[in-house]
Amino acid sequence: MSELVTGEAVALELRPAKLPSRALAVLIDLAVAMAVYTVVTLVLLVATASLDDAAQTAVSIATFVLVLVGGPIAVETLSHGRSLGKLAAGLRVVRDDGGPIRFRHALVRGAVGVVEILLTFGVVACIASLVSERGRRLGDVFAGTLVVRERVPQTRSGFLPPPPPWLAGRFGQLDLSAVPDGLWLAIRQYLTRMQQLDPQVGSDMAQRLAADLAARTGAPVPPGVPPAAFLAAVLQERQAREARRAFAGGPHAAMPRDGRPSATAGTPVAPAPVASAPAPTPFAGPGGMPSSSAPSAAPSAPSAPSSPAGSPVEPADGRSRTGFAPPA
Repeated sequence: MSELVTGEAVALELRPAKLPSRALAVLIDLAVAMAVYTVVTLVLLVATASLDDAAQTAVSIATFVLVLVGGPIAVETLSHGRSLGKLAAGLRVVRDDGGPIRFRHALVRGAVGVVEILLTFGVVACIASLVSERGRRLGDVFAGTLVVRERVPQTRSGFLPPPPPWLAGRFGQLDLSAVPDGLWLAIRQYLTRMQQLDPQVGSDMAQRLAADLAARTGAPVPPGVPPAAFLAAVLQERQAREARRAFAGGPHAAMPRDGRPSATAGTPVAPAPVASAPAPTPFAGPGGMPSSSAPSAAPSAPSAPSSPAGSPVEPADGRSRTGFAPPA
C-alpha cells in the first residue's frame, strides 16, 4: 500500500503494481503491437514494391516509429493510462498525485520505453522496477507516473464489528468531548481492518488506541475488558449520541419555550404539554400578598376568555395569569 498526497492535501491509498503483473501487461502489449506491425509491414511491402531501396527503408523506419512507439503512446493517452495489456491485468498508469496521465506523460514513458524495453529486451526496465520502492521503471521516474492496481480483492473493510452485548450502554456517562476527530478515525480504521492484521500487531495497536482514548476521556479501561471491545463499545456510544443529536435537531424536534437547547446534549426534547386552565388563585390583598383574613365567600375573579384552541388568552395589560403570587 502506498499513500500519496494530492494537491488538495487528500491522502490516497494506492496499490503499486508488482513486477509480474507489469511484465504480463507489457508482454500482451508487445504481442499486439508486433502483430499490428507485421500486418502493416506486409501491406506496405506490397504497396511500395515499385519504390527504390531508400524509399522502402524510410517507410520501414516510419512504420516502426508509428506502430511500435506512437501506437502505445496514443493508446495510453486516449485511454488515460490503460493499454490493452494493462486492461487485461487490471492495471492503470496514473500521475504521482493519483490523477490521470496526459499526452506528455505518455510521450516520455514511450520514448524511454524504446531504450529500456525494446532495445534492451526489458532488462533495464526489470532492474529499475526491482530497485524502485514502488516498482517504477525509468520511464515512470522521468514522466512522474506510477502503475497501480485497479482490481483489488474485495474485503469487509467497511464493516464495524459490534461490541459485546454485556458492554452495551456501559459507557453512557463517558465524556467524549475531548476526543479529537483524528483519534476517532484511527479507531474506526483499526476496527474495520483488525481481522487483516497480525494478531500481535493488532493487539499492540488496540492497547495504544485504548490508552489514548482513556487519557482523552479521563476514565481508564475497565478491568477485564479487552482493548478492542472497549474501543468498539465507546465508538458505538459516540455513534448513538450522534444519532440522537441528529434526530433532536431534525425538523420535527421540539424546542424549549425559551428557545434555548436542552440541558442534556444528544437527548430529544420532549414536546411541551398543552396548557390547561389556571387554578383559582387565592384572594390577593394589597401589594400582591395573599390575605389570610379574606372571607371564604369572596367572589372569585372572572375567568379569562379562552382562545378557540382552548388555551387562556393573556390579559390586555400584558400580565400573565399563572396563578403564582410572587413573595414580598
